[in-house]
Amino acid sequence: MSRRMASLLRRILSPPPVVAVVPLAGLIAPRAGFGRMTLNVETVGPTLARAFRARRLAEVALIINSPGGSATQSDLIAQRVRQHAAEEGVKVTAFVEDVAASGGYWLACAADEILCRETSILGSIGVISASFGFARLLGRIGVERRLYTAGERKSLLDPFLPAREEDIARLKSVQADLHERFKAWVRERRGGKLRGEEALLFSGEVWTGAKAVALGLADGIGEVRSTMRARHGEEVRFAVYGTGRRPWWTRLLPSPEGIVGAATAALEERAAYARFGL
Repeated sequence: MSRRMASLLRRILSPPPVVAVVPLAGLIAPRAGFGRMTLNVETVGPTLARAFRARRLAEVALIINSPGGSATQSDLIAQRVRQHAAEEGVKVTAFVEDVAASGGYWLACAADEILCRETSILGSIGVISASFGFARLLGRIGVERRLYTAGERKSLLDPFLPAREEDIARLKSVQADLHERFKAWVRERRGGKLRGEEALLFSGEVWTGAKAVALGLADGIGEVRSTMRARHGEEVRFAVYGTGRRPWWTRLLPSPEGIVGAATAALEERAAYARFGL
């Protein structure tokens, strides 16, 4: 019997274990982007369900490459991962590629173990909000802003009105609440592994892979194929469950959000990655 036939016979009689690979790449946002990969519980949820139902499942690998985004969607996706892991009794390992920052790191913490490359960027445990102010521009071009509300706090940091200190304080209060939730999640998932002062770890700073490992934000250096083969044998099979992109023909149609909205969204995505030099 040839070696190839022997290998095939072994696969039939004793099927190899399977590692389900789920790529989580792109911005985390509550709605799909125009021709872009967007992560949210609606797009990722079904993919996770399929991955955790894989036959002969030995482990689930999350491939993280995200600069972050929505705190709520990050939380929802992470909780969905933990629910499936508990139901199936399967270990989850996150493999960080280019970046797992802010919401991307939130997703990574859903895993039981976080591995990265020396060149990966991790962290940014914080909350950010950015906008523009056009109040002076409107005055120069002779445009009057008219805003009417029922409820004195209905408006918050209107870009066409001068910023008010009380509005800034309200925004910072919301950011502080979100930051506390983020910190609580990291403590829950990484608490015993974290090394270093929390004031630094939770400052919004980012680190490359080796430094992230030293600080306990990651467990080690590794990549999915060699790591899983070392754990589950050379015969291990990899089943990739992609969240997918929009069908090509839908990307040729006018965007529901309009050309300007699509361009703005693309710029926001580019800016999100550019913050980390990517």
